[in-house]
Amino acid sequence: EVGAHLSVPMYRRSLPQRYQLVGARCNACQRVNFPPKAACKYCGTVGFEEIRLSGKGKVFSFTKIAAAAAPPEFDEDAKVVSSFPVALVQLDEGAMIMAQLADCKDEDVKIGLEVEMVIRRIYAEENVMRYGYKFRPLRK
Repeated sequence: EVGAHLSVPMYRRSLPQRYQLVGARCNACQRVNFPPKAACKYCGTVGFEEIRLSGKGKVFSFTKIAAAAAPPEFDEDAKVVSSFPVALVQLDEGAMIMAQLADCKDEDVKIGLEVEMVIRRIYAEENVMRYGYKFRPLRK
């Protein structure tokens, strides 16, 4: 089985991105890279300003994942739900993020749905509960 394994040290190093949506604005093209990389994925230059993203955006595209087809880390969730929505979210700052949607019914998910980031349990592995970002419909 192929999974979404992330070692404990790698998981801990990625906490700023996972909990605070820390991105990087390219000094050359001004586009936001998330997660931050060594070079800009848009223009290839090096040199960034670290920024904290708002966590607000809109659903750009989405799909529904059958729980049984998800990586093995989600086996416990598969016992509770038959499927879950996953969306490509375009943040207000322009960055695109793929994430699970929470606190909504499948039929409520549509392109253009305004969403906000929330921290939720993702899965447990190596005796460490993994938390990270998901998105839910924006509460106004």
